[in-house]
Parts: sequence; structure tokens; C-alpha cells
Amino acid sequence: MAKELKDLTKRSDDYSKWYNELVVKADLAEQSAVRGCMVIKPYGYAIWEKMQQTLDKMFKETGVQNAYFPLLIPKSFLCREAEHVEGFAKECAVVTHYRLKNDPNGNGVIVDPDARLEEELIVRPTSETIIWGTYKNWIHSYRDLPVLCNQWANVMRWEMRTRMFLRTAEFLWQEGHCAHATAEESEARTVQMINLYADFAERYMAMPVIKGVKSPNERFAGALNTYTIEAMMQDGKALQSGTSHNLGQNFAKAFDVTFVNKDNKPEYVWANSWGVSTRLMGALIMTHSDDNGLVLPPHLAPIQVVIVPIYKNAEQLVEVSRAVEPIVSALRDLGISVKYDDADNRRPGFKFADYELKGVPVRLAIGARDIENGTVEVMRRDTLEKQVEPIAGIAERVQSLLEEIQENIYQKALKHREEMTRTVDTYEEFKAEIEKGGFILAHWDGTPETEDKIKEETKATIRCIPLDGDKTPGVCMVTGKPSAQRVIFARNY
Repeated sequence: MAKELKDLTKRSDDYSKWYNELVVKADLAEQSAVRGCMVIKPYGYAIWEKMQQTLDKMFKETGVQNAYFPLLIPKSFLCREAEHVEGFAKECAVVTHYRLKNDPNGNGVIVDPDARLEEELIVRPTSETIIWGTYKNWIHSYRDLPVLCNQWANVMRWEMRTRMFLRTAEFLWQEGHCAHATAEESEARTVQMINLYADFAERYMAMPVIKGVKSPNERFAGALNTYTIEAMMQDGKALQSGTSHNLGQNFAKAFDVTFVNKDNKPEYVWANSWGVSTRLMGALIMTHSDDNGLVLPPHLAPIQVVIVPIYKNAEQLVEVSRAVEPIVSALRDLGISVKYDDADNRRPGFKFADYELKGVPVRLAIGARDIENGTVEVMRRDTLEKQVEPIAGIAERVQSLLEEIQENIYQKALKHREEMTRTVDTYEEFKAEIEKGGFILAHWDGTPETEDKIKEETKATIRCIPLDGDKTPGVCMVTGKPSAQRVIFARNY
């Protein structure tokens, strides 16, 4: 058993510590020399790459194209949309000078006071302003619409309390920014993208999500409406896992982006933006992993199958390697990523524990005796069950097993969410239930004042107003005023 695995804190002892340790021990990321920023290590980045590649393909199937916009945004751009700048003002990193010089006192380098910028530049917290400043040059007629752009980039939000993947000062994401000729087209795209995110979360991440609309208090700064997918982590806390914003004509008006419509009249463009980030890595870890380490869904695992040879000497290794070669070829022919770990600097037991810690979905172990018997030991990471299987046809059985694991961990997460979702009618009942964690369905009168009171007194927020489910009206649990439908409350990351 690897020392790293034995030292992993149990979830039941300290869930937060378990998460932080697992990120490091599973070689996903580590803290950097810059406070609040992390280094994503190769194994962690390989998972993000699979997410990125899958989402990128899904975006492009809807007509979206990738572009890239500057990291630095003129301060004046952020001033043009008042609500937007207010939402991000406290998180912005500001560039004020463009040059350093040697300290005349010999203390290294200092900022050159003569190199102050005429206008400060903001390290992008999000790109609406720089993009809409650019779209003004691209859009003149209805024939130029729609513009369907996405960029894969990094952003900076000066977070004081950070946690790797979940909340860091710098993080990776994608941000889509679309321009349309009509309000209906823009709304349709906004909804289309939240549906796409939900599909990705459930089909690839094996993570059940609830689609809904954010309350005005929780809405993206400068948006008319924000759609969200909300997931429940194993500790009962909610995690916002993707958002899509209907921006109306706010940014078009702020940056004077107009087009001549089919009636030859000028009109402001309609906009939306949508994004997910490396926060999804945190969601993946906390949705499925256990006290033995990561549990990765096969659809996103960088290594779907690892094969570990069992041997006593070099001759046996040659024999085992010869038997493994056609298995590796057959798996790769089926599009399965496989690693044959014949490194001689680690014992099989260490390898078993290491790949278990890293969440590799299927492990095959094969030795000289297995070759004689025509068998191979198969272990599935989700249940840790082992089974001896015939070598003949093993690739097809592993392919089937990977799909079984994908479905099993989704169903396990779904069952957990269902068990941790309750309905309450009174505020006293709500206060008691929210302490147990999970999603609470309750009526709310629709006012920010009531929402603020609940947050202040219970630390719970409205995660979303669900798009699906019970739309039965009732009365607010706090004020007794009319409520259109139940909303989802939870404490969140």
C-alpha cells in the first residue's frame, strides 16, 4: 500500500482536508509561489484537456468558432457598463506601469515611476467589455449576424480565500460571446448552451445537475437573466457548475454596437455569454471520489485502463509483455486509452495503490501463471471488485465494463442527491434541515430582502429557480407572501 494512500484523510473525518490532500496526492495540482494561484500538474491537466476537447467539439457542432481576445482591458471599458463593473470591481488586478528599472540603491529592481500608463489596464476578470469593444468593428448589418465566438483563456479574480480548482485567483475557462439580430435568437442560444452544459455534465462527468434560473441577487453582473446548472457534492454542499447569461442589449448599448436590420433601420445587437471553468475539476473530484482516492468517469479519464505485469525475473517479464501486446492493441483499436506499466522501479503493490489513488477506472494484472491459465485479473475502480476473466475477448469486455462504470457512478451520485433533497414549508423547519446539508425545496416570495435575510441567518443561498419539476404556487416560508414555485436553497462552494 502506497504511503500517500494510507495518509489520505477520510471524508468523514474532515471533508475539506480530504479534498485538499487528494488534489495534491493524486498529482492533480499544487500551490504556486504566487498567493492564490495553483500549478496544474500534467495528470490534472490531462483531465482538463479531455473536458476541453469534448466541450470544444460540442460547441463547434452548434456553429461556434474559437477566437482570442486580449488579456488586458482598458479601465475605461469597464466603466461603460455600470452594473458589470460594480460586480467585478473588488476582484480586479490593475496594471499601472509598463517598465521596471534597477534600484539605484542596489536592492534589485523597482517600478520605474516614469513608466506610468496613461490609462490603467485591468487583467481580465471576464471579457464582455473587450469583446463588445471589438464587435463594434465587426457588426454593421444583419448580414453580419449572428456572431458565435468562444475563447479558451485564463482570467484573474483577486480571491482572498482560495481552494485549488474551486476558487483560485487565476483560473482557466472558456467564455462564449454571441451576438444576434433578435431577442428571441439570443434567448434561444442562452438556453441551448445551458442545456449543452447539462448534457456534458451528465454524459461525460457522470454528474447529475439541476437546470435553473438564478435569482436577481445571484445573477451575473450586467445580465438580464442567468441560467445555471447546480450539482450537489458528497458533503451536501452545492456547486455552481456552469452558467449562461442573457445580456439583452446592455453591452451593445454600452459599446454602441448597432446593425442595420432587414427594414434598413438601425438597431442594437442582442447578446449572451456562457462559460465553464477548471472549477469542473473540483466538481469531478468531490462528486465521485472516495477514501481510497480519485474515482474518475471513464469518459474523461486520461488513462482508462492500466495493465500491470506480475513477474519474478526478466524472462517472465518478456513472456508477460508478449502476451500483453495484443491486449493493448485490441483496446486501442476500440478507442480505449491504455497504459502498460512495465517500469521496474516500483513494485506491483505500489502501482496498484498509485493507480487506485489516481482513479484509473480499470486495472488489469497479469502474470506468468495467468498466461498459462489464459486468464487476467480485472479490477474496477468504482467498486474495487476484482474478477478473473479469460484473456480471449478481454478488450470487448473491458469496453463494456467502462460503460457500466460510467453509468454506475452517475446513478450513485443521483441517488445521493435524491436522498439529500428535502421539501420544507416553514422557516423553522428550514433552519433545522439546512444544518444537515443538501438541497432544500422551499417557497420564497421573490424579494431580495427575504433572500438576504435567509442568507444572513442561515448561510444558505438560492441556488436556482428550477426549470423542471413542481411549479405549484404557495406561500413564502419566511413572510407568508405568495410564491410562484419552490426554489432550491443550499449552502455552497
